[in-house]
Amino acid sequence: MLTVNLITSSSPVTFSKSNSINASSFTNPNLLTRAQNQRNLNYPSAFLNKSTSHCCKVSNFSRIHGCPFGFSSRITSQIQDSSFRTNDISEHPSGVSSKSRSFIAKAAAESKPEGESTAVSKPNKNLKLAVVFGLWYFQNIVFNIYNKKVLNIFPFPWLLASFQLFAGSIWMLILWSLKLQPCPKITKPFIVALLGPALFHTIGHISACVSFSKVAVSFTHVIKSAEPVFSVVFSSFLGDTYPLKVWLSILPIVFGCSLAAVTEVSFNFGGLWGAMISNVGFVLRNIYSKRSLQDFKEVNGLNLYGWITIISLIYLFPVAVFVEGSQWVQGYHNAIASIGEPTTFYIWVLLSGIFYHLYNQSSYQALDDISPLTFSVGNTMKRVVVIVATVLVFRNPVRPLNALGSAIAIFGTFLYSQATAKKKVEGEKKN
Repeated sequence: MLTVNLITSSSPVTFSKSNSINASSFTNPNLLTRAQNQRNLNYPSAFLNKSTSHCCKVSNFSRIHGCPFGFSSRITSQIQDSSFRTNDISEHPSGVSSKSRSFIAKAAAESKPEGESTAVSKPNKNLKLAVVFGLWYFQNIVFNIYNKKVLNIFPFPWLLASFQLFAGSIWMLILWSLKLQPCPKITKPFIVALLGPALFHTIGHISACVSFSKVAVSFTHVIKSAEPVFSVVFSSFLGDTYPLKVWLSILPIVFGCSLAAVTEVSFNFGGLWGAMISNVGFVLRNIYSKRSLQDFKEVNGLNLYGWITIISLIYLFPVAVFVEGSQWVQGYHNAIASIGEPTTFYIWVLLSGIFYHLYNQSSYQALDDISPLTFSVGNTMKRVVVIVATVLVFRNPVRPLNALGSAIAIFGTFLYSQATAKKKVEGEKKN
């Protein structure tokens, strides 16, 4: 009987030979089972990962693969010196091949506690959330500041609103042409379905610009925080039902907006009605979009907004020419004379157009990445940040009652967003 003792250290390989060799012993099932059990005890990691099928086969005795029973019946022709095939052993001192090690690593990764992976991914998720909200807030602040700066010296909101839609249209065309954003398939039913939402988007956008041109930015945003009131009223007329807590949440919005309006230093009926009509326009856009775009759910939010922007430009610009086109040339000369540098005026207009589209784009991307509840809270806080930033930049006088009314209105918006977001989540769970 031939016995081989392999030692993975630097000790020499020793073997002894009995008087006779029984070849059938190599294929003895009992012996194989005992050898396999011994191997599993020596290499538990390989046993756990079922590496025996990769490590040792009875029908193939040509090489040693870290298995104590893997040698040829013609052993003397395979072993030439004390360094025979030590590479196979020294590379894998545990007796496990590289292929087996890959299985062990995979099993270890799969057996990692779920809490550890969650803990690792949570900082990344928080960082991404902070970046998304940071960009969204920053772009909104920049838009509101430069939009108001332009309107202060060039009070033609119809032209400025048209340019902002034009800048957004060019931006989307660049994204589509460079394949940075997949272009949606354009069909006649898709364009027809967009005509209504684009019309209401146009009304909402131009009305907001008119309001910005007549009153302080902070006041316009306080009045625009009353959008939930119009949303609940119009949706109820169309058959939607809301729980009592949603109706109660709009009461502080109405009270706060009323208090802010009567105490506003820069109060103007044109600015008030512009902000109110803007609320109506955007609410009807949202309601109409849900009803007319049900068959086009494969189009993502950014592409949908891009095509609404293009159609809105087609709606708005001819009306802008009719309403104030005859005053644009003289208004341009007055703006250049007041600012001194034409380049500064051009930069302001360009920034207002680019950042108008960017902050809307970021809002759609934020809605894709976070839950509706988190988005609603972020949207409420965005309005607070914009109001504070514009008050600091333009140094608008704020009375204590005006600040109180603004705070109450925004708090009511927060309560409304919480109530409606929870209602939406509960409805999705039921479905």
